Amino acid sequence: MKYSNIKKHRKALKVGRGLRKAFRRLGTLLKKLKPSFIKRLDWYIIKKFIGTYLFSILLIIAIAIVFDINQYLDSFIKYKAPLKAIVFDYYMNFVPYYANLFSALFVFIAVIFFTSKLAGNSEIIAMLASGVSFRRLMRPYMISCVLISLLSYYLSAYVIPQGTVVRQNFETIYKNKKKTTAAENVQLQVGQGVIAYIQHYDNTMKRGYGFSLDKFENKKLVSHMTAQEIQYDTISDTKFQWRAVNWKIRELKGLREHITSGMKKDTVIMMEPADLVYSKGQQETLTSPELRDFISKQIGRGSSNVVRYQVEYHKRIAMSFASFILTIIGASLSSRKRKGGMGLYLGIGLALSALYILLQAISSTFAVNANFPPMIAAWMPNIIFAVVAYFCYRQAPN
Repeated sequence: MKYSNIKKHRKALKVGRGLRKAFRRLGTLLKKLKPSFIKRLDWYIIKKFIGTYLFSILLIIAIAIVFDINQYLDSFIKYKAPLKAIVFDYYMNFVPYYANLFSALFVFIAVIFFTSKLAGNSEIIAMLASGVSFRRLMRPYMISCVLISLLSYYLSAYVIPQGTVVRQNFETIYKNKKKTTAAENVQLQVGQGVIAYIQHYDNTMKRGYGFSLDKFENKKLVSHMTAQEIQYDTISDTKFQWRAVNWKIRELKGLREHITSGMKKDTVIMMEPADLVYSKGQQETLTSPELRDFISKQIGRGSSNVVRYQVEYHKRIAMSFASFILTIIGASLSSRKRKGGMGLYLGIGLALSALYILLQAISSTFAVNANFPPMIAAWMPNIIFAVVAYFCYRQAPN
């Protein structure tokens, strides 16, 4: 299987352009905000916040890349991965994916790190002594969170999914991570009262075996079609074109039955290969508008494999709000000047961040395997940590 370098390099560069475009928009937004209500104190804290946040991302992602190279270097050599493919197709998409995935963790670490340093230098004491309330002190933190949250949502909803497709294709070829290419006992609703069933489907050949198509009217079976094989027409100008092999149709009208059969029959069935096979992590390759359309279509078809897509859709929104909650907790914990420096608060911050990520994984698992509402599952960590943030804020210095 050959790797189409040119096509995939273009996708990787497209993701890179998307990142540059996002940062340009962030800079433009900062310039527009500057003459309005952001004061010198706000700019001082915002620069500290954003600078520490970016530094922590670069530091941790650099370490992650080193470990990843050490782990998969043998696979790259074994499958003869080109250097350009490793750099542009894999790591150009590896960095934004994992940076955004752990963005809340980086925000928390950044807030605790630079706020503890401000408190250690008695700068926060001076701010509060000069008449600045703690609520007023939190304003530049919240402005920074707005910028980070907007950037995080834009990346996760529109930019990163495109790069994830390229990265997963690279992993399939050069890291030998096999994709799901077949499905068993697939049943879905392809129209109003029309149910399709495929005993075995091979996505590589776009061919299904043991096919049946039942049509109901007023809860009564009026047509039953069977075919030994069904083949999707990949070169047709229109979608939903299938060819049935060794087919038979039974039409039921009251007590009468009309049977027709043949060797080959071209027919239109409102389903595509993408509706039949679901691979691990497929929900991460869809942009948010595509996810919304996919969820709506699958619910209309009665598909049961839609929960993980709903969780992914709501999680992207919930993750963008996590920055506000974790920032309030971090600033409230580390704004007091105490003996021992920032070590204790940094440890607490890491523990709370790990707990937040653990709650995300647990709630997502409950949603997929225990019929837990997807929206509640995605927002549950935020709800729990919002209570913690309120308690910490109430205990903050005034």
